[in-house]
Amino acid sequence: MPIIDVLSVDDPGPLLGLLREGLRERGYVEGQNLRIEVRSGPGKGEVLRPLADELVRLKVEVIVARLTPAVQAAKAATQTIPIVMAPAGAPVETGLIASLARPGGNVTGLSRSTAELGGKRMQLIREMLPNAQRIAILANPADPFTRPFVAEIERAGSALSLQINAVMVNRREEIGAAFTAIINARADGVILEAGIPADPVVELTLQQRLPLFSTTRAPVEAGALMCYSAPFDDIYRAAAVYVDKIIKGANPADLPVEQPTKFELVINMKTAKALGLTVPPILFAQADEVIE
Repeated sequence: MPIIDVLSVDDPGPLLGLLREGLRERGYVEGQNLRIEVRSGPGKGEVLRPLADELVRLKVEVIVARLTPAVQAAKAATQTIPIVMAPAGAPVETGLIASLARPGGNVTGLSRSTAELGGKRMQLIREMLPNAQRIAILANPADPFTRPFVAEIERAGSALSLQINAVMVNRREEIGAAFTAIINARADGVILEAGIPADPVVELTLQQRLPLFSTTRAPVEAGALMCYSAPFDDIYRAAAVYVDKIIKGANPADLPVEQPTKFELVINMKTAKALGLTVPPILFAQADEVIE
């Protein structure tokens, strides 16, 4: 019975459910012809690497790693066990793969293209907040994706006359202090990088009446103002396709990395009203979903 592992930054729940659904569609029944092991922790190498080492000792067939720090930890732990990114940001720039068409090594899967979306996100933020001057980014310094992500936001912000302030958060306990810095800098809004616990950030931004812009959908459902991203449900289901191919003998080095082709703009109208914001008609026209 092949063993599939899920190594996740923080909550693996959303990935697990859709991965299992995708595997069932391909004839895998957990406990009968497939076993799934799950490990998760904060997006830091010193936490994720021992978990990855543990999985290598279990001799798993495939490691499905959610978000860049988990992929990096898995790659550091093994050069032979196939690793499916589900997803990772900027995998070429961060050295996880050689190229999208021929990733090489033992890593393949899905890229989020998040850094490249920085320009579009900043345009949407400018449309939502036409008078904004300063935008803060809550980012994880341990995530290798943070550097290209922040750099793209800074380039786009400069073109839109927005001052960008990156505030790094190593641990959940540091989020409160990070918000003190954001408030002292008089930020007009906050961008949340994936991999940082969303719940306390959503709560603090609502308390401080700060618009929160997320790179994933879940925080918007919890109370963030807006997100523009690839649908993670599609990404999680697609991970099952890679797992199936690898179990059947495909070499991850030869499996092209898939990039999202669909992106969605989701706006939380309840939050907009609570913040006293009027959503411009141009954003309503672009929105794929409006949460009332």
